[in-house]
Amino acid sequence: MTHLASFDAAFARCPLIAILRGITPDEIVPVGEALIDAGLTLIEVPLNSPDPIESIARLARAANGRAMIGAGTVLKVADVFAVAEAGGTLIISPNANPDVIAATAERGLISLPGVATPTEAFAALDAGATALKLFPAEAASPVVLKAFRAVLPKTLRVLPVGGIAPDNMQPWLDAGASGFGLGSALYKPGATAADVFANAKAFVRALSGS
Repeated sequence: MTHLASFDAAFARCPLIAILRGITPDEIVPVGEALIDAGLTLIEVPLNSPDPIESIARLARAANGRAMIGAGTVLKVADVFAVAEAGGTLIISPNANPDVIAATAERGLISLPGVATPTEAFAALDAGATALKLFPAEAASPVVLKAFRAVLPKTLRVLPVGGIAPDNMQPWLDAGASGFGLGSALYKPGATAADVFANAKAFVRALSGS
């Protein structure tokens, strides 16, 4: 199965990306297992976390195909290579660097750059992006996303990231959000695996409307 097919399948199961900013290698496996147990299958370790490549490698081994693991805050082409060597397949960025996107696409990895305008969105797609994250969502709104949707390809996945909580997802979904990146409302440094499991379940329930 290609990485894109794996991403399609994981996204269909649960279109939520867990952002574990600040997590350490010693914490990554129990927290990752808690997320998988809660139903999340897309997990990101931002590269400004402590020893992120080691965390990605450990969780990729532990997940063993049950979830897709990758990196966030990927700003340089060299970072793409390092994440891939560690077993990561998701390359997520706060910006839309065409070189990073192209390097990701050339290796068959999943590219999710951050965009804030239609101009950035179309440039990212031209460079080979798999999906887009609307970032920071706090600076946008569901009205802005609806306007994006009027011009972007209908099947393109767009995920608001920033300030997302279980109680504010529905307006975004109504405006055309395909899924979400989940940050501090899901995980903060020092959170236990039990805490993360409970937070993840709250997001899953909100997404399903139950």
